[in-house]
Amino acid sequence: MLRLVTTSLCLYCQRAQVTPSLLTRPYSSIVHKENLVAIDALYDLSVDISKIRKLKGWVLRQSPLYVSETAALLRDMGAGGPVIARVLELHPEAILCKPEQMEAQKKLWMSVCASQKDLVGIIEKFPASFFTSSADHDNQKANIMYFQTLHLNKRIISKLMASAPQSFSRPVKQNEEMIQTLQKTYLDLGGREDNMKTWLQKLLTQNPYVLLKPPEVLRDNLTFLRDRGFTSNELLRLLSKLRGFVTELNPESMRLTLSYSQETLKCTEAEFREIVLQCPALLYYSVPILTERFKGLLAAGVSMEQIMKTPTVLELTTQIVQYRIQKLRSFGYDVRTGSLEVLNGTKKDFEMSNGKLRLRQERPLFNPVAPLRTED
Repeated sequence: MLRLVTTSLCLYCQRAQVTPSLLTRPYSSIVHKENLVAIDALYDLSVDISKIRKLKGWVLRQSPLYVSETAALLRDMGAGGPVIARVLELHPEAILCKPEQMEAQKKLWMSVCASQKDLVGIIEKFPASFFTSSADHDNQKANIMYFQTLHLNKRIISKLMASAPQSFSRPVKQNEEMIQTLQKTYLDLGGREDNMKTWLQKLLTQNPYVLLKPPEVLRDNLTFLRDRGFTSNELLRLLSKLRGFVTELNPESMRLTLSYSQETLKCTEAEFREIVLQCPALLYYSVPILTERFKGLLAAGVSMEQIMKTPTVLELTTQIVQYRIQKLRSFGYDVRTGSLEVLNGTKKDFEMSNGKLRLRQERPLFNPVAPLRTED
């Protein structure tokens, strides 16, 4: 029988320290009965108990549970009944947190949130980021102070805490190492120091998980690309366009996909580097995905020359390309002889291009408001 060590930590924190394999054992190895007082309190809040039982039933078998206290905290910040119910359904571990722990988290988060309304919005979307182990509190506080020294605005810091809470629960030194690596890389590649803060903010908001990667990953990937002939200026363009996702890559996967793409396009090294700069997705799409997309475009009558002129069309799935080609064809546009640019962009971008083509098709052959010309 598993015996939980009695410490000053709340049940949520104790659970975080228990080996996951032990927690997946049958109920008899932990606790038999549900906490009926907590169940009644959850019902009163219109919480769907069946969702909690299905996904995280272990929570309902703990004691004490702070259902009323958790609801009161959220209510005091302006959360309505439906919001409170959604938070507890999505993250029932919240009711394991002691009231003093929740108050400490509220104070911490309010140091980077403009208002309690903003904080409630974050909790509704990312409850696990707010209701964390008390053991993480000191690291969270230290990391907030560090990011403030970088002069990042509060909105950016709160967004990072919400979307990548792991980066705030670990020692600040690890974040310092990655930030310093990013800053040094940016300057070494020719970036302007007066623009570095803006560049860093954009990168972190677009991919906050970049902080969780070892600095060596970034260095290794940039070294690989430099060996492929990319200049410092081109590497900076790639780093900015990839929005931090360069840390999700590795030299071997890039080597495979780049070799396949260049061989398929049958172009020179210089031409191919320019194509990659236009479409950085070629660095991270796998060979099977690219094979399917090349085949789909060729089957639609598109030439390799057209693809080379508009390589960003490879960012679209084959299904989207087929749908858009058919839509354009209904307006008399033939992608085999025209530009592929009209295929690009988001759904909204395409609909706007579509609308222009529709107007062009419906436009009369003569201008009815133009004055008539008469012969002398």
